[in-house]
Amino acid sequence: MNESKVTRILAAMEEQHLPQMIVSDPAAVFYLTGKWIHPGERMLALYLNVNGSHKLILNRLFPQEKDLGVELVWYNDTEDAVELLSRYTEKDKPLGIDKTWPARFLLRLQELNGASAYLNGSTIIDDVRRIKDAEEQQLMREASLANDKIMEQLIPLTGKGFTEKELDQKVRELYAASGHSDVSFPPITAYGKSGADPHHATDSTLGKRGDSVVLDIGGIRNNYCSDMTRTVFLGEVSEKARKVYEIVREAQQRGIDAARPGARMCDVDNACRSYITEKGYGEFFTHRTGHSIGIEDHETGDVSSVNQSIIQPGQVFSIEPGIYLQEEGIGVRIEDLVLITEDGCEVLNHYPKDLIVVPMDSDSIEK
Repeated sequence: MNESKVTRILAAMEEQHLPQMIVSDPAAVFYLTGKWIHPGERMLALYLNVNGSHKLILNRLFPQEKDLGVELVWYNDTEDAVELLSRYTEKDKPLGIDKTWPARFLLRLQELNGASAYLNGSTIIDDVRRIKDAEEQQLMREASLANDKIMEQLIPLTGKGFTEKELDQKVRELYAASGHSDVSFPPITAYGKSGADPHHATDSTLGKRGDSVVLDIGGIRNNYCSDMTRTVFLGEVSEKARKVYEIVREAQQRGIDAARPGARMCDVDNACRSYITEKGYGEFFTHRTGHSIGIEDHETGDVSSVNQSIIQPGQVFSIEPGIYLQEEGIGVRIEDLVLITEDGCEVLNHYPKDLIVVPMDSDSIEK
């Protein structure tokens, strides 16, 4: 296992007086072991103990060719995996359980009196994962730079007469061709009124002259996620749309300026939201300002008005304010990822945010 990460987890467990814990989330298991294991309905349990007697309990259907740095305990489909796990837990001490462990396993462990109490241990893992080490920071930089290149190739395609679904497929092809293992999330490629829906489900809509186009995309590269949004316009841009765009752009910059150690996550949200409200569009900024990101596109720790947690160096999160005017069919969102440094933040995306009007091959008629 990654000794540095495991040490941080064990230290946090001791601070919270939690002597033992079960980690079952495949992303968290990867974080600690460097190995993705997707067990389906079968039990996967990384048992951690502050005394060092760690075990990884997994089904024989998932053979491991390399040394994962932890003792492997195998079971097959005819064995009671939870009973096997219970042989290692300390029955007279509390046990941390992570948020993804299925209830059928937890209930069985309770029947077996596997611990004196069962506590939510996910906050320990999540808090440690929130602070990226130097290697993770570099992987996030590389993932975002690669995403910039995808955006550069994607934007000209918006004027080629593709439907949203066709544009979605083009995005996926660009990621595959550039060595990404997958997209971080289903891409959002939304024209006009579709873009005025913050989480529009891609459909067969065609873009038309004057439409805003919201492009929210990300890919998985070397197991780490990227995520960025740019909004462009087809053929021309109305004065109203231009005004909205510049408000969002300024709001996003204010959020970036507020992202620094010692500030709170809610301060970043407020920096964006208060400016948009000042300009008269507060009710049309309908979502939180951002989310943490790393191995997964959405990790614990959002940039919202209610999150008062203190920002620390090593955090990576998105800043993505937006304005959505459904009746006028104008949707604008601008998103970058930021890495918190010792004295501020490093913006990981470098694709320009100047307003772009994309030439159209020919006007399309919205279906």
